[in-house]
Amino acid sequence: MPLDVPAIRAQFPIFKRQINGNRLVFLDSAASSQKPQPVIDAMVQLWSSSYANVHRGLYSLAEEATEAYEGARVKIANFINAADPAEIINVRNATEGINLLAYTWGEQNVQAGDRIVITELEHHANLVPWQQLAKRKGADLAYIPVTDEGLLDMEVLPQLLEDGRTKVVACSVVSNVLGTVLPVTKVAEMAHAAGATVVMDAAQAVPHLSVDVQTLGADFLVFSGHKMCGPGVGVLWGRRRLLEAMPPFLFGGDMILTVKRQESKWNELPHKFEAGTPPIAEVVGLGAAVDFLTEIGMDAIHEHEQEIVAYALERLSEVPGLKVLGPGPALRGGVISFWMDDAHPHDIAAILNEDGVCIRAGHHCAQPLHDRFCIPASARASFYIYNDKDDVDALVAALHKVVRLLGRR
Repeated sequence: MPLDVPAIRAQFPIFKRQINGNRLVFLDSAASSQKPQPVIDAMVQLWSSSYANVHRGLYSLAEEATEAYEGARVKIANFINAADPAEIINVRNATEGINLLAYTWGEQNVQAGDRIVITELEHHANLVPWQQLAKRKGADLAYIPVTDEGLLDMEVLPQLLEDGRTKVVACSVVSNVLGTVLPVTKVAEMAHAAGATVVMDAAQAVPHLSVDVQTLGADFLVFSGHKMCGPGVGVLWGRRRLLEAMPPFLFGGDMILTVKRQESKWNELPHKFEAGTPPIAEVVGLGAAVDFLTEIGMDAIHEHEQEIVAYALERLSEVPGLKVLGPGPALRGGVISFWMDDAHPHDIAAILNEDGVCIRAGHHCAQPLHDRFCIPASARASFYIYNDKDDVDALVAALHKVVRLLGRR
């Protein structure tokens, strides 16, 4: 394997746990990853020795906390190759980042009769905010379809762009259901040629493969720290000229330069978008997660996941009645969603839990995509740096148990 999984797993305290007397097989990192000791230590260190509010204090604790907070911003910027740390906006999660865009950039730039384009495989976080913006502004919401193989039907995009009405194209970099790695650079090239702005949801990409915003083609990009070994915090990256032109999303302390009785002036980037006390320890924890993943190597992580997925797809084919959604391993990230003829995904997940195997079951915040494939829900196994082929074997063994218990006799 490309990674030394036992050495990596040893750094995660949670893997000392057992579930129903079985070792923990955690296959739900697409929802939220587990946390290594260096991330836990970084947050505890701040809380126990250097905690204070940031930016405004002139005493030692405040200066130390500010240095740690802003130092983490620099690490995050370097991790995705942002041109300037000021382009990194710390938010609660990727969902908040997209809502920020819809309520600021969207309100400024989308008008009645304009078009918003998203894909059929989007997470609700990159669907509902644009759906509601379209309703508020009287704009059209259009979808790039998904093929039976789980790929984007790229022949439709030129048709959506040709009349010049499309103002924004919002798409995931990696699908959280199909695992599909989307051709987002090509999407961005086509969108920009038509004068549209490009928003990318990279929540399933930044934790798993190298992401370079200088070359990716996005104008805005969001991701979540809790999916990349960090705590519950999110990041919005945007091109500086666009962020500077946008109004604030929230109002209050630290996002202002001056406040008079009847008017106020906004602070410079990134503070204009970080009103109030920020998630200080969480951002510091994300900085530690960036260090942790950087030491492992993002290219090695992606190679490891592709190898795991290829092995998992082969082993899952042995399970009677199991059908996999999405493409082959060459076009897939570390996610496999499936369903079984004789078992509801919730029942599958409950039976697997008896053997310590943790998977996700439901529509995975992607109901339109499940409607596209005419299924109400699916089961999902997602892999990360602490998973190996033994985990796949445990998954398959537990699925055979599902067949024995629930399959047709």
